[in-house]
Amino acid sequence: MTVAFRVIPCLDVTDGRVVKGVNFTNLRDAGDPVELAARYNEQGADEITFLDISASARGRQTTRDVVTRCAETVFIPLTVGGGIRTVQDVDALLRCGADKVGINTAAITRPEVLSEISSRFGDQVLVLSVDARREPGMPSGYGVTTHGGARSAGLDAIEWAREAVDRGVGEVLLNSMDADGTTDGFDLEMLAAVRAAIDIPLIASGGAGTAAHFVDAARVGADAVLAASVFHFGTLTVGEVKRALADAGFVVRLD
Repeated sequence: MTVAFRVIPCLDVTDGRVVKGVNFTNLRDAGDPVELAARYNEQGADEITFLDISASARGRQTTRDVVTRCAETVFIPLTVGGGIRTVQDVDALLRCGADKVGINTAAITRPEVLSEISSRFGDQVLVLSVDARREPGMPSGYGVTTHGGARSAGLDAIEWAREAVDRGVGEVLLNSMDADGTTDGFDLEMLAAVRAAIDIPLIASGGAGTAAHFVDAARVGADAVLAASVFHFGTLTVGEVKRALADAGFVVRLD
């Protein structure tokens, strides 16, 4: 049976509010996370992703409260990322109602945490978030970044994705830091390069501006697309994106 292509709105949460900017700067308020999640649930979103970009102890507790409220409101999978460092952090979020967790910086610092989480909870709950940008000094030309794309992690993005798969990651969320928030389209070359290197689901993120951009990502091998600005500010609805994908011949879940 063919697996449906997924459309995933992303909620960047800080201090209990959804924000969005360009390349993680000039953030502006985009609304209440629970209200937005409910809206996207009604529009037919396949999943919701929350990213706690405050990454403070207070921010993590706020995110747990938001996850609990959303889990009580919507009935689609919730992925939560930001500030996750240990198996205990994952356990706490799953108990709040998260279905998956996204991990980024902590895995770069201590890659063993990926195996620990996967062994404890299964690969189906573990998403590696990779903030990557073009970096000529890397073997593939793409490097992993931290701190909102401001710092190089000294890792080749393709090699890091492969290592993560070996350590038990179930999905890779590939976010182009060059394209993030620009609405100029996904980095298709980088998507294609990662797609050729791994055999687990690949989520494209960073740069969506039109329905055609989502179709482009699907055509180069993404299994799902994640976006924020175009949904939060009313440029597109989830339904419009899904209709464009269906018209292009991709299987999507239409309500």
